Amino acid sequence: METFREIEHHRTWRDRLISDILKTYFALSEPLRLRLARRHWEQTMQHPAKKQNPLVTIIIPTYYRGKLLAEQCLPPILAQTYKNIEVLVIGDGRIDNTRELVASIGDPRLCFIDEPEYTHYPKETKSRWFVGGVPARNKGLASAHGDWIAHVDDDDVYTPDHVESLLRFAQAGNYELVSGCSLAIRDGKELLVDVRDHTPRIGGHETWLHRSYLKLFRYNIHSWRKGWNKPQDLDRQERMIRAGVRFGFLDKVVTKIPPRPGQTTVGVDALDSSRYTHDPA
Repeated sequence: METFREIEHHRTWRDRLISDILKTYFALSEPLRLRLARRHWEQTMQHPAKKQNPLVTIIIPTYYRGKLLAEQCLPPILAQTYKNIEVLVIGDGRIDNTRELVASIGDPRLCFIDEPEYTHYPKETKSRWFVGGVPARNKGLASAHGDWIAHVDDDDVYTPDHVESLLRFAQAGNYELVSGCSLAIRDGKELLVDVRDHTPRIGGHETWLHRSYLKLFRYNIHSWRKGWNKPQDLDRQERMIRAGVRFGFLDKVVTKIPPRPGQTTVGVDALDSSRYTHDPA
């Protein structure tokens, strides 16, 4: 089987041109938009009602994995110690039973939004993996009502106090985006992912919680064209760093990342596995 390391995307002049144009646009617009958003929202975020019990939106893009979503991802989210949440499950027009499974749960905090299937992903599979779910994530950002926004994939598992721990930590430190440690399971072993050597220290996307006005940083469907930081979350993270977002890191496991059914590892390593049989989300 040809591995993904053997079919790495080679950048064309078109890739470079689009990447350079977007980089310039983001560099010029996002710092200014962040300053304007802060001016508008900083005082509002300090209101007693917003501090004590703010609404937290959790965005979950899903890709033809209704059963896994309903049995593994959603139960610990809906059982969070922090109760004032809305959960947006964003589908992509695939014909499966995800809508019915979500509806059968019967929790009023849970909402399913089905988007038309996005057909303009890059053809090369690893590049597609870098930006899989971007339209759904951006739809989630546009639809979120919360004062804070969290992100998770449809196969990840929140710890019981995920939201409460990150929210209170963010409020105490006046951070705009906080993240924490995750526990990944690779080949039967639990691996602590704590990004201890990173500067700034920012945990995996599945551990993010940020203020709602950071939705101005939309996911970049063209990040796969870049020469570095190609994954959508790293692209968004890089732009936030450049714009001056205030980050905080909670040294605590808040998310578990188990392998999907039929796999033994997670992340990009799962793509290189011969056990991988489905297109990535």
